[in-house]
Amino acid sequence: MKQNQDVFTHLTDLKQQLRARGVKYCVGAYVDIHGVPKGKVVPVDHFEHFAEGSELYTGYALDGLGQGPNDDEIASVPDVRGIIQLPWNQEIAWFPADLYFHGKPYELSTRVVLGKVLQEAEAMGFRCNLGIECELFVLREHPDGSLEIPSRDDNLVKSCYDVKRFLDRYAWLDKMASAINALGWDLYSFDHEDANSQFEFDFKYSDALTMCDRYIFFRLMARHYAEEEGLLATFMPKPFADKTGSGAHFNMSLASLATGENLFACRPGEDPRGLGLSGLGYQFIAGILRHGAALCAAFAPTVNSYKRLVRRGLMAYYSWAPVFNSYGRNNRTNSLRVPMGGGRCESRNADSSCNPYLAAALVFAAGLEGIREGLDPGPAREENLYELSPIELAELGIQELPRSLDEACAAFEADPFVERVLGRSLRDEFLIYKREEWRQYHQTISAWEIERYAKLF
Repeated sequence: MKQNQDVFTHLTDLKQQLRARGVKYCVGAYVDIHGVPKGKVVPVDHFEHFAEGSELYTGYALDGLGQGPNDDEIASVPDVRGIIQLPWNQEIAWFPADLYFHGKPYELSTRVVLGKVLQEAEAMGFRCNLGIECELFVLREHPDGSLEIPSRDDNLVKSCYDVKRFLDRYAWLDKMASAINALGWDLYSFDHEDANSQFEFDFKYSDALTMCDRYIFFRLMARHYAEEEGLLATFMPKPFADKTGSGAHFNMSLASLATGENLFACRPGEDPRGLGLSGLGYQFIAGILRHGAALCAAFAPTVNSYKRLVRRGLMAYYSWAPVFNSYGRNNRTNSLRVPMGGGRCESRNADSSCNPYLAAALVFAAGLEGIREGLDPGPAREENLYELSPIELAELGIQELPRSLDEACAAFEADPFVERVLGRSLRDEFLIYKREEWRQYHQTISAWEIERYAKLF
């Protein structure tokens, strides 16, 4: 009874702090299978009940929660440690939330699943650290739904790092950068990216759960500030066939729970492969490579994702996209790379449309498996893999990653590892939605088909 009273007192104190900061409403935002935030808005006067899971939801009304119209409701329980007061509306406090069912964590909640993987890491003595590179396009949407580059001057074939085109979007960029720093995320770089009107924000890594929460909020915030400018911030991975797509590269490392030491780092000369990575880091990479094909569906979960994952496509030069299940140093033709300086690994498969909780749960679980089993990733690849023939790739033992959402779903289903991490219900729910997405796309008549075939015969 005393413990319950202490919790209630803590929540009452937190409510008073929120009121003092001008908060009127609270949102406990969980995500559906796609990583889209959902939630109810609760007046701050009811904060204690809100924090204890008072808000109930009909799971059948949402994508990927595995419920029928006859099932009991699901409760959202906000993580009060993750509070974000909306930078553009201080009257609203946003909390990431987990889903509960009959008083227990709900097995189809992707944030819950990530939490379980992180608990497994803690049992091994590790804290999982994650940084996500946030790429997106800022575009103008026409009434018919078509998209265009807002500035006619942003038309360079290679516009990466261009200062003038960056400054053309300064109003939106400054709002984003100022908000990120005000939230304490420590923005250290942002730039005009490779495609026209494409931008990237990089802020300091954190523990994996916090970084995923921040990525969900980042997408919400980017869209809001773009709407203020009359524009659309889109996390569609590949809005233009002749331009590079938007990734969400996962930069990962493990730290010691006891000391905080980066366990992927090593002293100069200690790594015989020369990448600046510890033996533990190579084992982690080997686990990811073992399940690389299956991970692709979570990292790149849309039909459009696989328009990005091509060597070149309709572009004038290579796409930078990872299409091979391989690793190396600063070689961006690998799906996994060890950036200069070492001490971490970067998975380049993840794109801007991913559900970060789902992707992080699977990739960290794969890496931890590599450590438990002492796996070896083999030699690092330094070649330009884009230029190698299928025969040459086969001789090196390098496999291509899935080329479509359909292939990715097949690999996702075929690997028993996925079910071990997610459970059968969540695995099957993901496949139901993604296969239906593929079916609808595959049966849709595109403008390309009409242009090519309507008058051909």
